Amino acid sequence: MQGVNGMASKKQLETILADIRAYCVANADEKMRAKYAKYFKEGYDAYGLGKEKWEAGKEKFVDANREKLNLKDALKLGDVLLESGKYEEASFAIYFALAFKDSFTKETFQHMGKWLEKGIRNWAHTDILCSLVAAEFFKNNIAGFEEMASWRESKTKWKRRAVPVAMIDILKLTKEYQPLLDFLDPLMMDDEEMVQKGLGWFLRETWKKQPQVVEAFLLKWKDAAPRLIFQYATEKMTKEGKERFRREKKNGKERCRSEPAGIRGD
Repeated sequence: MQGVNGMASKKQLETILADIRAYCVANADEKMRAKYAKYFKEGYDAYGLGKEKWEAGKEKFVDANREKLNLKDALKLGDVLLESGKYEEASFAIYFALAFKDSFTKETFQHMGKWLEKGIRNWAHTDILCSLVAAEFFKNNIAGFEEMASWRESKTKWKRRAVPVAMIDILKLTKEYQPLLDFLDPLMMDDEEMVQKGLGWFLRETWKKQPQVVEAFLLKWKDAAPRLIFQYATEKMTKEGKERFRREKKNGKERCRSEPAGIRGD
């Protein structure tokens, strides 16, 4: 029996949660877990569901319960699933939310943003949340990149990484790329590798569409920002093109990092 306003009862949600976990335990595969663990430096706490078992589980729990739940239910389930730290449970959380994309609001965007602080623990779920979920908010004008302003200062690297990764989908919606680049200025000195890779990825994709705009941005930062950003951003350039973005040397050594003029009001 459903609760008020079409919401599932607490007991129904607890049953779905218990069933998901029982399914994951029953289909756990240590060899599969070990196979993928190498891609996650921060650790990989997983049951080890293979692709076939994962897809079957998504159909069994997410697709089959779509008519019995609503967005509020999905977010409640997601909050609990993300607490465990289990890889597959976090995946279920994301797909439960995605099933109710037609009900997304600005509040939903910020709720899921909190998942990047208290539940998401790896680059894969960060990127899935960005490419599948955040993209829906941008595409339907529910939220814009401005809603991620505070994310740039988050204490968690995954929320900071989410800023440039989510913005990749905005490239399809506008040709005004300079505001996007300006928005990333506060992240360009970030010392976390995963954030740097996310920035480089965004810049590489943007360069493919508007090379001159991106190259001007890179030149502004080339003697200050971490080199990993440039490694990713210039990946598709010619050897000669990459040379333009090598850090200037002073007295035979690479110049020390410092903020470029104009970034902090100087």
